Amino acid sequence: MQDFKRLEIWKDSMEIARLIYQSTRVLPDSEKFGLISQMRRAAVSTPSNIAEGAGRIHSAEFRQFIGVAMGSSNELTSQVILSDMLDYMENSISEELQWRLEKNQRMMRGFIQSITNKSK
Repeated sequence: MQDFKRLEIWKDSMEIARLIYQSTRVLPDSEKFGLISQMRRAAVSTPSNIAEGAGRIHSAEFRQFIGVAMGSSNELTSQVILSDMLDYMENSISEELQWRLEKNQRMMRGFIQSITNKSK
């Protein structure tokens, strides 16, 4: 069990979620129950799964939750790209979010590798 609030991957995921909430405020009202809702759910899902996994006793369970968090992060990346393609989001904001998401995903992959190496 780990204190999830100390994990850099959790902190980084929380910052991404905050940025997603800010950046989706400008999307059209017609997307309130569509893209906005999907993006916010995926953004919240990432740090939530990291936190839930940190509370598990076995490292295999923790790795599984990090994997779910990575899936949500990939989903969010697709949604950010779509928002940009639809001209709902400024290109500079989309690029910044994509960069942050890629960085966070690399951190998660490294964290999974770290957990795997410790359990051997």
